Amino acid sequence: MKIRQIAIGCRDFERAQDFYTRLLGMEPTAVFNPPGFCFYNLGGTRLLVEIGGPASLIYLEVSDVRETVADLRSRGFTISSEPHIVFPDPNGVFDTPGNEWLAFVEDSEGNQIGLMSREVI
Repeated sequence: MKIRQIAIGCRDFERAQDFYTRLLGMEPTAVFNPPGFCFYNLGGTRLLVEIGGPASLIYLEVSDVRETVADLRSRGFTISSEPHIVFPDPNGVFDTPGNEWLAFVEDSEGNQIGLMSREVI
């Protein structure tokens, strides 16, 4: 099995669509408005942004959390948790041995988006 789709809710569809387009650096794959939802293709997993949908917490892999946060901050995004090592993994429990970095950005609707990267040691 693999994850096929993740949903995240919003109150203002146009605002949320703009946020995710800017955050992900891509246009939606499909937009249905009305009723107010769109999809983004994240490496074969669909991200559904849906008016009135459930609040969710998603984690996105980025190449370097520190660089990504600096870029997002310079573009006006709200950083709710600064980059930090969340899991030192010298034995490679989850991946190649290294440090798992994490930061959070708040979306336009109050949802938290985790940004993760791996620093090989």
